Amino acid sequence: MAETVLITGGAGFIGRHVAQALLQRGYHVRVLDSFIEQVHGGRTSADGLDPQVEIIVGDVRDEMGLSRALKGADHVIHLAAEVGVGQSMYAVDRYVSVNDYGTAVLFQQLIEQPVRRVVVASSMSIYGEGLYRTVDGELVEDAIRAPRRSENGSWDPVDAQGRPLVPIPTPESKRPTLASVYALTKYVQERLTLTLAPAYGMEGVALRLWNVYGPGQALSNPYTGVLAIFASRLHNGKPPMIFEDGQQRRDFVHVEDVAEAFALALEHPRAPGQVYNIGSGEHRSVEEVATLLAAAMNCSELKPEVTGKMRAGDIRHCIPDIAKARSELGFSPRRDFSDGLAELAEWVAQQEAKDRVSEARKELEMRGLVA
Repeated sequence: MAETVLITGGAGFIGRHVAQALLQRGYHVRVLDSFIEQVHGGRTSADGLDPQVEIIVGDVRDEMGLSRALKGADHVIHLAAEVGVGQSMYAVDRYVSVNDYGTAVLFQQLIEQPVRRVVVASSMSIYGEGLYRTVDGELVEDAIRAPRRSENGSWDPVDAQGRPLVPIPTPESKRPTLASVYALTKYVQERLTLTLAPAYGMEGVALRLWNVYGPGQALSNPYTGVLAIFASRLHNGKPPMIFEDGQQRRDFVHVEDVAEAFALALEHPRAPGQVYNIGSGEHRSVEEVATLLAAAMNCSELKPEVTGKMRAGDIRHCIPDIAKARSELGFSPRRDFSDGLAELAEWVAQQEAKDRVSEARKELEMRGLVA
């Protein structure tokens, strides 16, 4: 008989791909999802989910619904969460409630109905600024950006002599520097999983995800992944809007590679008790990515709008060291970025997308969270 995996938040962008990867491995997949409007646009059906997937509509904070969803489950992949650094800085109660209280409710139910393994989606945001080195070669784990005092000031963290620090790949051993409410909540999700699972005879694993992209993202959600936000703007004939100077560097990993990472984390005997960085192993500036996406969508004339303003909670550079996931899980990202952008552009061309980026920016400005 096939093992059952419950995916919380499984009707979302990542969840749909994880569900497909698990079905291909022979699991029975059950999804618990609340289908919130910001992500699903008012849909209550599981668009993009295989008909074989068992769907339970419900909130991860609802004890009775969770108890029902856990019946007969062998494993849990915990994806249910509010996502977005910017929004988390003003929708504080909502983010803490869904992400942290929701995880607490999940484990309260797991005490009564334990499973073998729980894999939780953590985030690169927990690192805050990534790992840096000085021009003299010294490692800096706790880089913090000072506010820019003038137009000529550095966007980058600097050393004691005022010289910009150089970003280098960040390993799992780097101490967290929690710079946003979202980061705080993801760290709590991670630690609850790694603390409570073994206490009750279960196995816990955390995957720290970088910028996930691919077809199926919520294009009308202005707090989703940056590539989907750029795609929504371009699809509506508007230029991508970029904070700061556009030179902040990020790693973009295809959702199919992320789904494979979850399957590996669910099955590999070395995974329990561990955290793993999941990215592509490549990094680019945000401005470069916006330009490449515009070209893929045949609207290169829409040059990125670089705002020169900073959003509260944002970090400058954070790029992953994925050596641990490679060596311990056998994780090997396969999707080429250029091919992934072409695939995303083709999918976006067939979608409708409301551009809510300006509306989201006004929300932040109104609260003094953009400067």
